[in-house]
Amino acid sequence: MLQALMATLKAAGKTTELVETNDGTRLLILPHGGRILGVFAPGSEENFLWTNSALSSAESARAFYAGDDWQNSGGDRTWLAPEVDFFFPKFPNIDIASYWQPRSLDPGKYELTRSAQGVKLTNRLSIEGFRSKKTAELEITKSVASAPNPLRFDQGVRNSRVEYAGHTLVTSLSVVNANPKDCPLVGLWNLTQMPHQGELFIPTYSKSEPRIYFGLENTPADEVSATDRMVRFKMRARGEHKIGVYAAATTGRIGYRYSAGNQYALIVRNFSVNPSGEYADVPWTEPEDKGYSVQACSVNGKWGMFSEMEYHVPAIGGETGLGQIEDRSQLWAFRGSREDMGKIARSLLSSDIG
Repeated sequence: MLQALMATLKAAGKTTELVETNDGTRLLILPHGGRILGVFAPGSEENFLWTNSALSSAESARAFYAGDDWQNSGGDRTWLAPEVDFFFPKFPNIDIASYWQPRSLDPGKYELTRSAQGVKLTNRLSIEGFRSKKTAELEITKSVASAPNPLRFDQGVRNSRVEYAGHTLVTSLSVVNANPKDCPLVGLWNLTQMPHQGELFIPTYSKSEPRIYFGLENTPADEVSATDRMVRFKMRARGEHKIGVYAAATTGRIGYRYSAGNQYALIVRNFSVNPSGEYADVPWTEPEDKGYSVQACSVNGKWGMFSEMEYHVPAIGGETGLGQIEDRSQLWAFRGSREDMGKIARSLLSSDIG
């Protein structure tokens, strides 16, 4: 619940900012980690996004933030790709035991500034490319704006009892004080964390078998499936499981539907795809297998119990010679009956969704 979450974070010494957009959507911004920690429909205290269970009390939150482990508060975060270059300090050893989230990136040192246009988060960081043997001096900025309900002119949706919250996320990445060609190839990577046990939908232009990054070896046969127009991922198994889909096949939308008490919720991310761009993230063991714009990760273990939908932005630096890029995406969140969530999912994602 919104007020309880804000009180807990304040007691743990973490500042927050509550932003309200034109349609009454409220966004809880947490500068620690540069996160959109909560998305709330007008008049609702219920978060559409997942937050770490450590934030359920002031005592556990204080202990969580005092620890040395990666502090995954939850919500929506921004990382950098390729993961194999920045998250494995013992490269070419890519054993999971050597995996490390760069602290200059997460939580980073995000500064929040306010203006007439809203709030902006800025993180200047240095990050080492352990594979490329190059260091990047970068600046990440994030800001939010309104995103009106994409179905606001649909009479059936307007007359239903469906809650809506949405926002536009504007993210930029810049190379600072360096020739971009001297910087490793680096791309923005936005990840949204949601309650586990739901189903994720990736619309495609044609049948595209998803790439299995890890996990899924001992899960039900229908956990991941591909049809002519969609990839489905039932995020319900224990452990960690991840898939990716090539940019050339993806439409620029991902959706996730999950049970929310006696209702259902549907979250859709709308983003730009440029198959001609340099999508830098790769499977850990195949560093030349590039071109993935969409990924999804099911987590039910050490780091908590949540589902992630992820999208990448074409990279800058390195051979691209580019020193700056800006990305603009929308997140649309709905809550209501399963029937209504099905109708909206079919309208925004695929007619194949039941």
